[in-house]
Amino acid sequence: MTLIKSISGTRGTVGGRPGNNLTAQDLAEATAAFAQWVKNTTGSKTIVLGRDARISGPLVSQVVTGTLGLMGMDVVDLGLSTTPTVEMAVPREGAGGGIILTASHNPKQWNALKFLNAKGEFISAEDGAEILRLVSSGEVEYASVDDLGRSVAKEGYIEYHIEQILGLSLVKADLVRAKQYRVVVDCVNSTGAISIVPLLQKLGCEVIVLHGDLSGRFAHNPEPLPEHLSELSRAVVFHKAHIGVAVDPDVDRLALVCEDGEMFGEEYTLVAVADYVLRQHKGNTVSNLSSSVALRKVTESHGCGYSAAAVGEVNVVVEMKRTDAVIGGEGNGGIILPELHYGRDALVGLAIFLSHLAELGNPVSVLRRQYPNFFISKNKITLPENLDPGQIIGKIKEKYARQPQNTVDGLKLFFDGDDWIHLRQSNTEPIIRIYAESTSAVTAENLAEKIKRDISEIIRGN
Repeated sequence: MTLIKSISGTRGTVGGRPGNNLTAQDLAEATAAFAQWVKNTTGSKTIVLGRDARISGPLVSQVVTGTLGLMGMDVVDLGLSTTPTVEMAVPREGAGGGIILTASHNPKQWNALKFLNAKGEFISAEDGAEILRLVSSGEVEYASVDDLGRSVAKEGYIEYHIEQILGLSLVKADLVRAKQYRVVVDCVNSTGAISIVPLLQKLGCEVIVLHGDLSGRFAHNPEPLPEHLSELSRAVVFHKAHIGVAVDPDVDRLALVCEDGEMFGEEYTLVAVADYVLRQHKGNTVSNLSSSVALRKVTESHGCGYSAAAVGEVNVVVEMKRTDAVIGGEGNGGIILPELHYGRDALVGLAIFLSHLAELGNPVSVLRRQYPNFFISKNKITLPENLDPGQIIGKIKEKYARQPQNTVDGLKLFFDGDDWIHLRQSNTEPIIRIYAESTSAVTAENLAEKIKRDISEIIRGN
């Protein structure tokens, strides 16, 4: 059982003891601290709330809503929604912030509070640190009985979200409708069923739904990785579909399956979408340091500039604003289109991808083959509790001092050609994540294994 309090919010496994797991007490103290921060920084007394369909969602929502009311905050409750929908609702409602109740790709026993600022964007590290401070500061002040907040349910925001997407010049809705695509969608028994499915229907697609109830009882591991999408792959082939679509429970990550049942590749969702956006109008692109070099290659092929940010959506957004990027995201299938909003959004990613597909007129597998092939090996190594991950990474940095390096987020080493290795320490666990990429899958694996051996030697020497 786990409870993790970090600068991005509070998450954990439901049940158990306060302070060790996600309980009512932990939910209430985190919510109250966030409400106090909103009042301190904006003066607003309105917060937008939404949730995915996981089992604990209704009860968690009651605790959070009640706490906000006791803090004197008015709640605009979207109910079942998506992370990007809540992000768009916050500024439209003129709210001081937002809370999304979702543990994203984590299994059903997890839930979390994800905090948004008044712009509908994830809070910064500095703001997250202040909220953590408020939890134990004694400065949180509840409202008097005459100043209690109220909660108002508000429907229609997913429909608003979809209409905003269909109104984008980048989205060629009529062209997509003319293609009459047959699409299999794995909604993982969460809110993709009430967002992705109606979007596709409005785009004239024939939709075949897998796991489309809203029970939150995930039929498989909800992270949209290839090893969890075998059923979707088989269904695409069985139904002779043009494409398969998978999203995570809160619908901010998009994974695609080609018409032959092969994976399009989570790293290549952003690559394909960026390619299409840059065909329409030139501009800069951004991804994080652990994402594929394929985005840089495609960006440069359009004569545009690419830059990499530290891992984490908020860091990507900061870099996108700094460089005035027209498209960005993360290699886990997260698409950020500033023209719509600054947040990962599977809905807009899918609409743009289908526009790209319809404009080219080729099958998905043919589209995938036009991009350069890179292979990423994703690994992690667990450290003894007495060892500092930062110290380990420092020793690797010294050992590879002759290699070009980037130390913005952990350590990224560059080798011959486009090969690289990225080492990052976890903020919540005694582990180091090790990502390696090459044009050869074998080389990527060998690079990762070499670094793992180096770390093991350092551990043995301590």
